[in-house]
Amino acid sequence: MEDTIAAVATAPGEAGIGIVRLSGENVLQIINDIFKPKSKKSISAIDHRKLIYGHIIDNKQVIDEVLVVYMKAPHTYTKEDIAEIHCHGGMIPVRKILELTLKKGARLAEKGEFTKRAFLNGRIDLSQAEAVMDIISAKTDKGFDLALNQLEGQLSENIRQIRNALLQTIAHVSVNIDYPEEDIEEITYENLKKQISDILSSIKNLLETADTGKIIKDGLNTVIIGRPNVGKSSLLNALLKESRAIVTEIPGTTRDIIEEMLHINGIPLKIIDTAGIRETSDVIEKIGVEKTKKSFNMADLIIFMLNTSEPLASEDHQIIELLKHRKAIVVLNKTDLPQKINIEEIQSLLPDKKIIQASMKQGKGIKELEEAISDMVYSGHVSQKNTLMITNIRHKNLLEKAKTFLEDSLSMIERQEPLDFIDIDLKNAWESLGEIIGEAVAEDIIDEIFSRFCLGK
Repeated sequence: MEDTIAAVATAPGEAGIGIVRLSGENVLQIINDIFKPKSKKSISAIDHRKLIYGHIIDNKQVIDEVLVVYMKAPHTYTKEDIAEIHCHGGMIPVRKILELTLKKGARLAEKGEFTKRAFLNGRIDLSQAEAVMDIISAKTDKGFDLALNQLEGQLSENIRQIRNALLQTIAHVSVNIDYPEEDIEEITYENLKKQISDILSSIKNLLETADTGKIIKDGLNTVIIGRPNVGKSSLLNALLKESRAIVTEIPGTTRDIIEEMLHINGIPLKIIDTAGIRETSDVIEKIGVEKTKKSFNMADLIIFMLNTSEPLASEDHQIIELLKHRKAIVVLNKTDLPQKINIEEIQSLLPDKKIIQASMKQGKGIKELEEAISDMVYSGHVSQKNTLMITNIRHKNLLEKAKTFLEDSLSMIERQEPLDFIDIDLKNAWESLGEIIGEAVAEDIIDEIFSRFCLGK
């Protein structure tokens, strides 16, 4: 923390501008050594937070024409002195300027070290720090909105409210344990049960959003599956609104999986068009079928397509058996042709699955499929911009731990066990919640979290 750190804050490659960022107590000294303002004034004599035009100099040799901004602690991203050098965005000027700052005494920053310092210096908590990376890697507007809400402290405030309520309960229990003879309000198991149940309800409400939040953040692995020539590639093209997959009347045209990313109502989908499942002697097609089966096993959502102009085949029945315990939507395609499968038959085989009647040729059923995917993901949760959702698997696991501790404490209350045992579970739940915002977290976990960040952030 005593070192002055430096890193490139912009992506590698050619661009209009590249930025080298510094943070630490020697920032001003380093900038004064390498930067010559056009105005001839020293940096310290110019108002901080203003862009200053000049040149980066090394032994009287001009390295690049730049703009420099110097920001004084503590009102900065890291709460330390910070400087940014805005140079030309090629690989060479950025590298030369970074190397010069290191030669003048800075150390190359570790991954995420700027944000780590912001956390360690108390400007943001740990959940807000994680939101920084979520903003950078957001795949949709909805994912960006959720990350921004977390950065602004919506999750932190919610967790602190739950922890404060839990702390009051712990304090009440502890006083009854330590001072049983004093003139204090005696806590009853009935009151304690109500307090813990209310806290547990708040945690469960957050956990209910976790599956949806993770999908919005990371995307939904979706596989289109079915026999050859049922319209899988046509469906992919319709969802993408472009001709990505080759479509012919010849069964087995698609011999390998085709992966594409698309967005449906703020939900990122990695959608996979697969080779049709059937028995075949074609070596290449066999490989495609094996890849299809592997994709099926790894999918979050399966779109099962049937050709309604043909009777159900043995391959269809095999897939139906596999679908019974999976998240799936059934698309009955080619409804514009004479029907040999009826919807009642499919409903009897897959009673809990959404069934959509479609015709890829007529463009029928696409909108209904998109709405079905959206309904399945949001599961009734409000999808407005200000919605709080758990998007981080670490947060989910810690909430699950806290939930388990509180459920254990309720079980002990039912059995009228001593308050000392209940107190232990309540404190464990309180600490688990504290790990989410970084108020009770081990150093190795902090290091692991920030190791996922990019350099310069």
